[in-house]
Amino acid sequence: MSQNTPELAAETTAKKRRRLSVKWKWALGTATGVFLIFIIFSWLLYSGLSGVLLSQERSHVNSTLTTVQSRLDNLQGHFNKTTVAAELQPTLDQPSGSVSDETNIYSSNLITDLSRDSTVVTIYNAQKKEVFSSRDKQFKTGKLTLKRQLSRVNTAHFSGLVGRAPIYTAQGHQLLGYVQVTNSLEEYKAAQQRFAMILLVLLISAVFVAAVFSYLLSAYLLRPIDDLNATMRAVRSDPQSEERVPETKRNDELSDLTTLFNDMLDQMQRYIDQQQQFVEDVSHELRTPVAVIQGHIEMLQRWGKDDPEVLDESLSAAMQETKRMQSLVSEMLDLTRAEQIEITLNHETTDVKEVVNQVFNDFKMIHPDFMFILDDDVEGHAYSQIYRNHLEQVLIILLDNAVKYSVKRKEIHMSLSEGGHTVEIAVQDFGEGISQENMNRVFNRFYRVDKARSRNKGGNGLGLSIAQRLIEAYHGKIAIESAVGHGSIFQIALPLISETEKQQLDIAKEEGPKPKPTPLSSNLGADPTDESTAASTKSSETTPTDDTDSGTGIPGVYRATDDPSVHSDDDDPQD
Repeated sequence: MSQNTPELAAETTAKKRRRLSVKWKWALGTATGVFLIFIIFSWLLYSGLSGVLLSQERSHVNSTLTTVQSRLDNLQGHFNKTTVAAELQPTLDQPSGSVSDETNIYSSNLITDLSRDSTVVTIYNAQKKEVFSSRDKQFKTGKLTLKRQLSRVNTAHFSGLVGRAPIYTAQGHQLLGYVQVTNSLEEYKAAQQRFAMILLVLLISAVFVAAVFSYLLSAYLLRPIDDLNATMRAVRSDPQSEERVPETKRNDELSDLTTLFNDMLDQMQRYIDQQQQFVEDVSHELRTPVAVIQGHIEMLQRWGKDDPEVLDESLSAAMQETKRMQSLVSEMLDLTRAEQIEITLNHETTDVKEVVNQVFNDFKMIHPDFMFILDDDVEGHAYSQIYRNHLEQVLIILLDNAVKYSVKRKEIHMSLSEGGHTVEIAVQDFGEGISQENMNRVFNRFYRVDKARSRNKGGNGLGLSIAQRLIEAYHGKIAIESAVGHGSIFQIALPLISETEKQQLDIAKEEGPKPKPTPLSSNLGADPTDESTAASTKSSETTPTDDTDSGTGIPGVYRATDDPSVHSDDDDPQD
């Protein structure tokens, strides 16, 4: 195994060295595409231009045949070398001004045609014997016929056009001879070569420019990928790194990917922080009950086990601390689950008015010694995107705190109203109140204004933290107003949704995946030693609700109908 590891590492390194980056692949791919497209375009252009040039050469041969025929059709009776040469090769030794327009070498099409190096005009008499040739013959005389012919010939010694035509007299239509025009297509071939060279230069230039431009463009477009890669490496080397992918102003897929990746890193960081916070909180909060249990056990081991009174006291204290630890751990797990609600229960809807009235009636029944007053200003339904049992639990936490700390004046007010696009709930007590300094920290986990007083009432300092996590998970807000000696007011604001939005969410809930059941056994705000809490549990078990979950099987659900054997007391408004 140790021998294979270096070989594997070397092979991986070699693969990395041999690989092509996306930039080069993009550049080479674009260059190849441009090359193929330009090749096809060049071939079409080359073929078209070649056809046009060849057609011009054919027209030139035909024109030469016609010109020669018209120049020689008046030589009836004296069609010989001298007369033919005189007609086809006029001299310049005539006196100035005596040269007619017909024989002017600067205006004669025939002289222009004969001056081309690629063209050879050959004249034959009626007996098919050569009487004139403008140059050395390029092509051996073929079969002379009485029909006009034009064809392209390719042999070992000649490649070009050959045109043949009979020569008749202008009057009487008598055969005088034959004319043969050969064109070696030298100008045509030279033009083809020049055009092919131009296309080749353009092809190389286009491919080079396309490759360079594609490389630069890919480097620019893939810059977010480089930033993403650098961020991944930084996070891999240090999971606690706060480094994120720089945001870009582009409104494209890479910008969306950057935003999504940063959100994923933030979510992972929250999970890591939650885990660390959970471990720290557990180690901190369990230190005291573990020390108490350990002290009683050591005392029993030394001498207390023989004393029934000491034994009973130690066992009772150990049992009490065990229940408190059980309650503490359960509430901390509930708090962790409450921070994941947006992922698991994002299609739940609840009629806030109905839940508020239900919890209000429940507390009136289980706390007959208190005066509960509800000011309901909402007409009709008030729907919000929140899980019903979560809203119930938040109200239970706030009302339990109000009951616990309303010692002198046992009166609690609740109000329900609509404010713009939100539904607002308020819970007011007239108890001990909270100072301004402590109000800023009451939502911190494990925080208590008076720890000794809170422990006597069974609080662990997590109730308001859970309530805040639940409300904020559904994009709501929770706030507090308080004055020492005059009581406190907790205010909740949840976003309202319309009937149409509720129906859409209900449909999405039915079509989407169901949340995985996560049984919970905590009942925040319940004191196992308090008789009123036991009555509360018993009453709420008989109170009908239109939710069949009953607070179990859903992450972060806390119902008064949970198992009373593990109920723990909620925290005061100061926790």
